[in-house]
Amino acid sequence: MAAWSGMRNKLENEYLAQSLRGRIQYYCTSYTQSADQNGRASIRLDGKELISGCYWNMYGKARLFPHDDKYEQRMRWGLSIVDETALKLGVFDESSFYRAFYVFDNQSIEKSLCSDNLLVRIFAVLDRRVGKRRLRQMRDSLKEEDEIFNLFYVIRADAEHILDKSKNPNR
Repeated sequence: MAAWSGMRNKLENEYLAQSLRGRIQYYCTSYTQSADQNGRASIRLDGKELISGCYWNMYGKARLFPHDDKYEQRMRWGLSIVDETALKLGVFDESSFYRAFYVFDNQSIEKSLCSDNLLVRIFAVLDRRVGKRRLRQMRDSLKEEDEIFNLFYVIRADAEHILDKSKNPNR
């Protein structure tokens, strides 16, 4: 897998929509002094973290996960599911970003927009290959989307000046 600096460069310069360049930053770090060398990751807008996670949150917040059909998968070592629950609890880390980027970088934008991995879908909605027409088409399906995905959709639609304030999906 490529180094983080190469991934970040691709995410922020090659893939990121022109209207968001300089405003969206992707952040990952590994703590080399920690026993497992795990770290944290985040996505920032204008310097403010919108989502952030840390490997160590898995231990402290595991009891907060709902005991649903995904619970066993979430609890397996290294197989955390990156969905709205994981992002809200901050139970993801830099390796989650790496895996999501690898998937995103190696499949079509259409597949990325439909991915089960919420990070992949977030990368996709911020991608320059998703144009204004597609963003307008997506507006009808936002009620079925996760709150966090809707947040990133609104950021992108607002940056493209196509956001209809009366149809804000977060209201």
